[in-house]
Amino acid sequence: QVQLVESGGGLVQAGDSLRPSCVASGRTFNSYAMAWFRQAPGKEREFVAAINWSGGSSTKYADFVKGRFTISRDNAKNTVYLQMNNLKFEDTAVFYCALDRRIYTPMAALSTSATTYNYWGQGTQVTVSS
Repeated sequence: QVQLVESGGGLVQAGDSLRPSCVASGRTFNSYAMAWFRQAPGKEREFVAAINWSGGSSTKYADFVKGRFTISRDNAKNTVYLQMNNLKFEDTAVFYCALDRRIYTPMAALSTSATTYNYWGQGTQVTVSS
């Protein structure tokens, strides 16, 4: 059984930084792409960032986080991170990590669709005060 457990959310002021993390268990972590999504109150879940199974620069970002957020992974620790800098009030949401249903996804096929990911964490709350 695959488990994804997020942590590292919190309450911060606009302009601050946070670094949520997600630890995976129950599957060969380093064979699958990972992603972060978020859901704000009253809004649909939206894509934030994704990283290929091999990590490094094989990443994709939503336009609204480019230059502020960085996704990374440590396959030795089965962990994916989301470094969030210069947080804005509109970043307030529950952040979820997700595991790609496909194995060894090539960089060009990194997906922004939630339906591509079949395992999800419970979410971590990020609240940014203005």
